[in-house]
Amino acid sequence: MPTDDRADRATAAALLPLVGGPANVTSVAHCMTRLRLGLADPSRADEEALRAVPGVLGLVVDGGSYQVVLGPGVVARVTAAFEELVGRPTTAAELASRGAELKGERQRRNATPGRAALRRLAAVFVPLIPALIGCGVLAGVNGLLVNAGLLPRLTPALAAVASAFMALIAVFVGVNTAKEFGGTPVLGGAVAAIVVYPGVAKVTAFGVTLAPGQGGVLGALAAALLATCVERWCRGRVPAALDVLLTPTLTVLVAGLATLYGLMWAAGAVSAAIGTAADRLLTTTGAFAGLVLGGLFLPLVMLGLHQALIPIHTTLIEQQGHTVLLPILAMAGAGQVGAALAVYVRLRHDTSLRTTIRSALPAGLLGVGEPLIYGVSLPLGRPFLTACVGGAAGGAFVGFFAMLGDRVGATAIGPSGWALFPLLAGNRGWGVLLAIYAGGLLTGYAVGFAATYLFGVTDRVLASAGSGRPAGGPPGGRSPARSSR
Repeated sequence: MPTDDRADRATAAALLPLVGGPANVTSVAHCMTRLRLGLADPSRADEEALRAVPGVLGLVVDGGSYQVVLGPGVVARVTAAFEELVGRPTTAAELASRGAELKGERQRRNATPGRAALRRLAAVFVPLIPALIGCGVLAGVNGLLVNAGLLPRLTPALAAVASAFMALIAVFVGVNTAKEFGGTPVLGGAVAAIVVYPGVAKVTAFGVTLAPGQGGVLGALAAALLATCVERWCRGRVPAALDVLLTPTLTVLVAGLATLYGLMWAAGAVSAAIGTAADRLLTTTGAFAGLVLGGLFLPLVMLGLHQALIPIHTTLIEQQGHTVLLPILAMAGAGQVGAALAVYVRLRHDTSLRTTIRSALPAGLLGVGEPLIYGVSLPLGRPFLTACVGGAAGGAFVGFFAMLGDRVGATAIGPSGWALFPLLAGNRGWGVLLAIYAGGLLTGYAVGFAATYLFGVTDRVLASAGSGRPAGGPPGGRSPARSSR
């Protein structure tokens, strides 16, 4: 068995008892960096012990949801090992024995509408990110080949490969929506497919002829939600003998007609408003908007709330071919890198923390900021705030050029930092886009470094490092929860 595989299994085995064992785990999923666990009884989880597990970079507790930060690549392998442990034959019986009481208690605790909506929205769109990344990278490569006049026989094939997923993304949104909200996934996909079906061009709603794709992912989301509601209504009223025939028929018919004669038109108006708002925001207040967005994005990542932006990014990519918001938000990671470098320079005697920074910095440069957030800036306190200052400066830089008419966008979501270079797109040549984005990164690095060097490391932290006490925490890349605030 490979060494990495043994380490991943060991990590999963160490995490399982600390979250209450298999009987306490109600759901297992992961995003790019986090193992997301639903717990029947969150009070059974040992947060301090979870943070101390080697390889764990941080912990985000959101009601009954425990998000264990493991980093890119590692999280997928640990999740697979964790699912294998939870999915053993005894687990189903243990989960059943917990009864409905703990589930009801967890639902009541997490019943705030905002948090519930964000969690479910993330569950619909997060599984789509790998395809968005892959197709976005290919679209960027194909654009470079076309502009350079290279491989003319290959570029049409690359365009087809890169564009096919985006052309049918509404179907995948419909499947995931129905699955998340308790419907039959294929029925959600069937109704959502209406949004992209070419035949809708023959339908007129509110005096306007519909266009294939009108409403985009928002229309698909609404259509699948309605289909789920219709299906669940039918399940409780249609006789069992006719359920297999009538329920899917009525679900597709009712939700399909409502999609054609209402939802596509309404969602199209909302999607158009999102695109118009994004354009006006950057055209009229680009520098200020960039400053606010770049400065606030790190706290959103820390809380896991950044997932709520995925539908907006996806809508912009559908409409314009790129999202103009992502390069600005990516500046938050640049501020984080600058802050970490300043901490590295200031705390010369804190070998443990410097080791953590060296190990987390490559991921930070590629836009994965959570290792630096949870391993460096957040435990120290003030460097987290100065990192936000650096992100605000970088965002203002990119936003300023948007005010001048030079808009930088990204053809996909997910990557950030240096990894975003192949995905750059906009209304200027690739050289201009590269220069603006690189200038924003350098501004974020420089301001994050300067703000942290001058104001982010207090005398108390310096004295702690100089005294020879470990500042970086136990092995596994964490620092203790010291605060310089």
